[in-house]
Amino acid sequence: MIDNSEMPIGFTMELAQHSDILTRFAELPESRRNELADGARNVESRNEMRNYVESMFR
Repeated sequence: MIDNSEMPIGFTMELAQHSDILTRFAELPESRRNELADGARNVESRNEMRNYVESMFR
């Protein structure tokens, strides 16, 4: 299960806009989800967050 209280809100919102990416994210091991959420904490703008989310599985 994904714990939204531990993820940046912008990251959560951007994942919600990309159902395919959200599905793949949810299937990852918890440790990898945490790594990606930690990386999202360094993002400083909405566009940067969009790029971050869209590039997670490239």
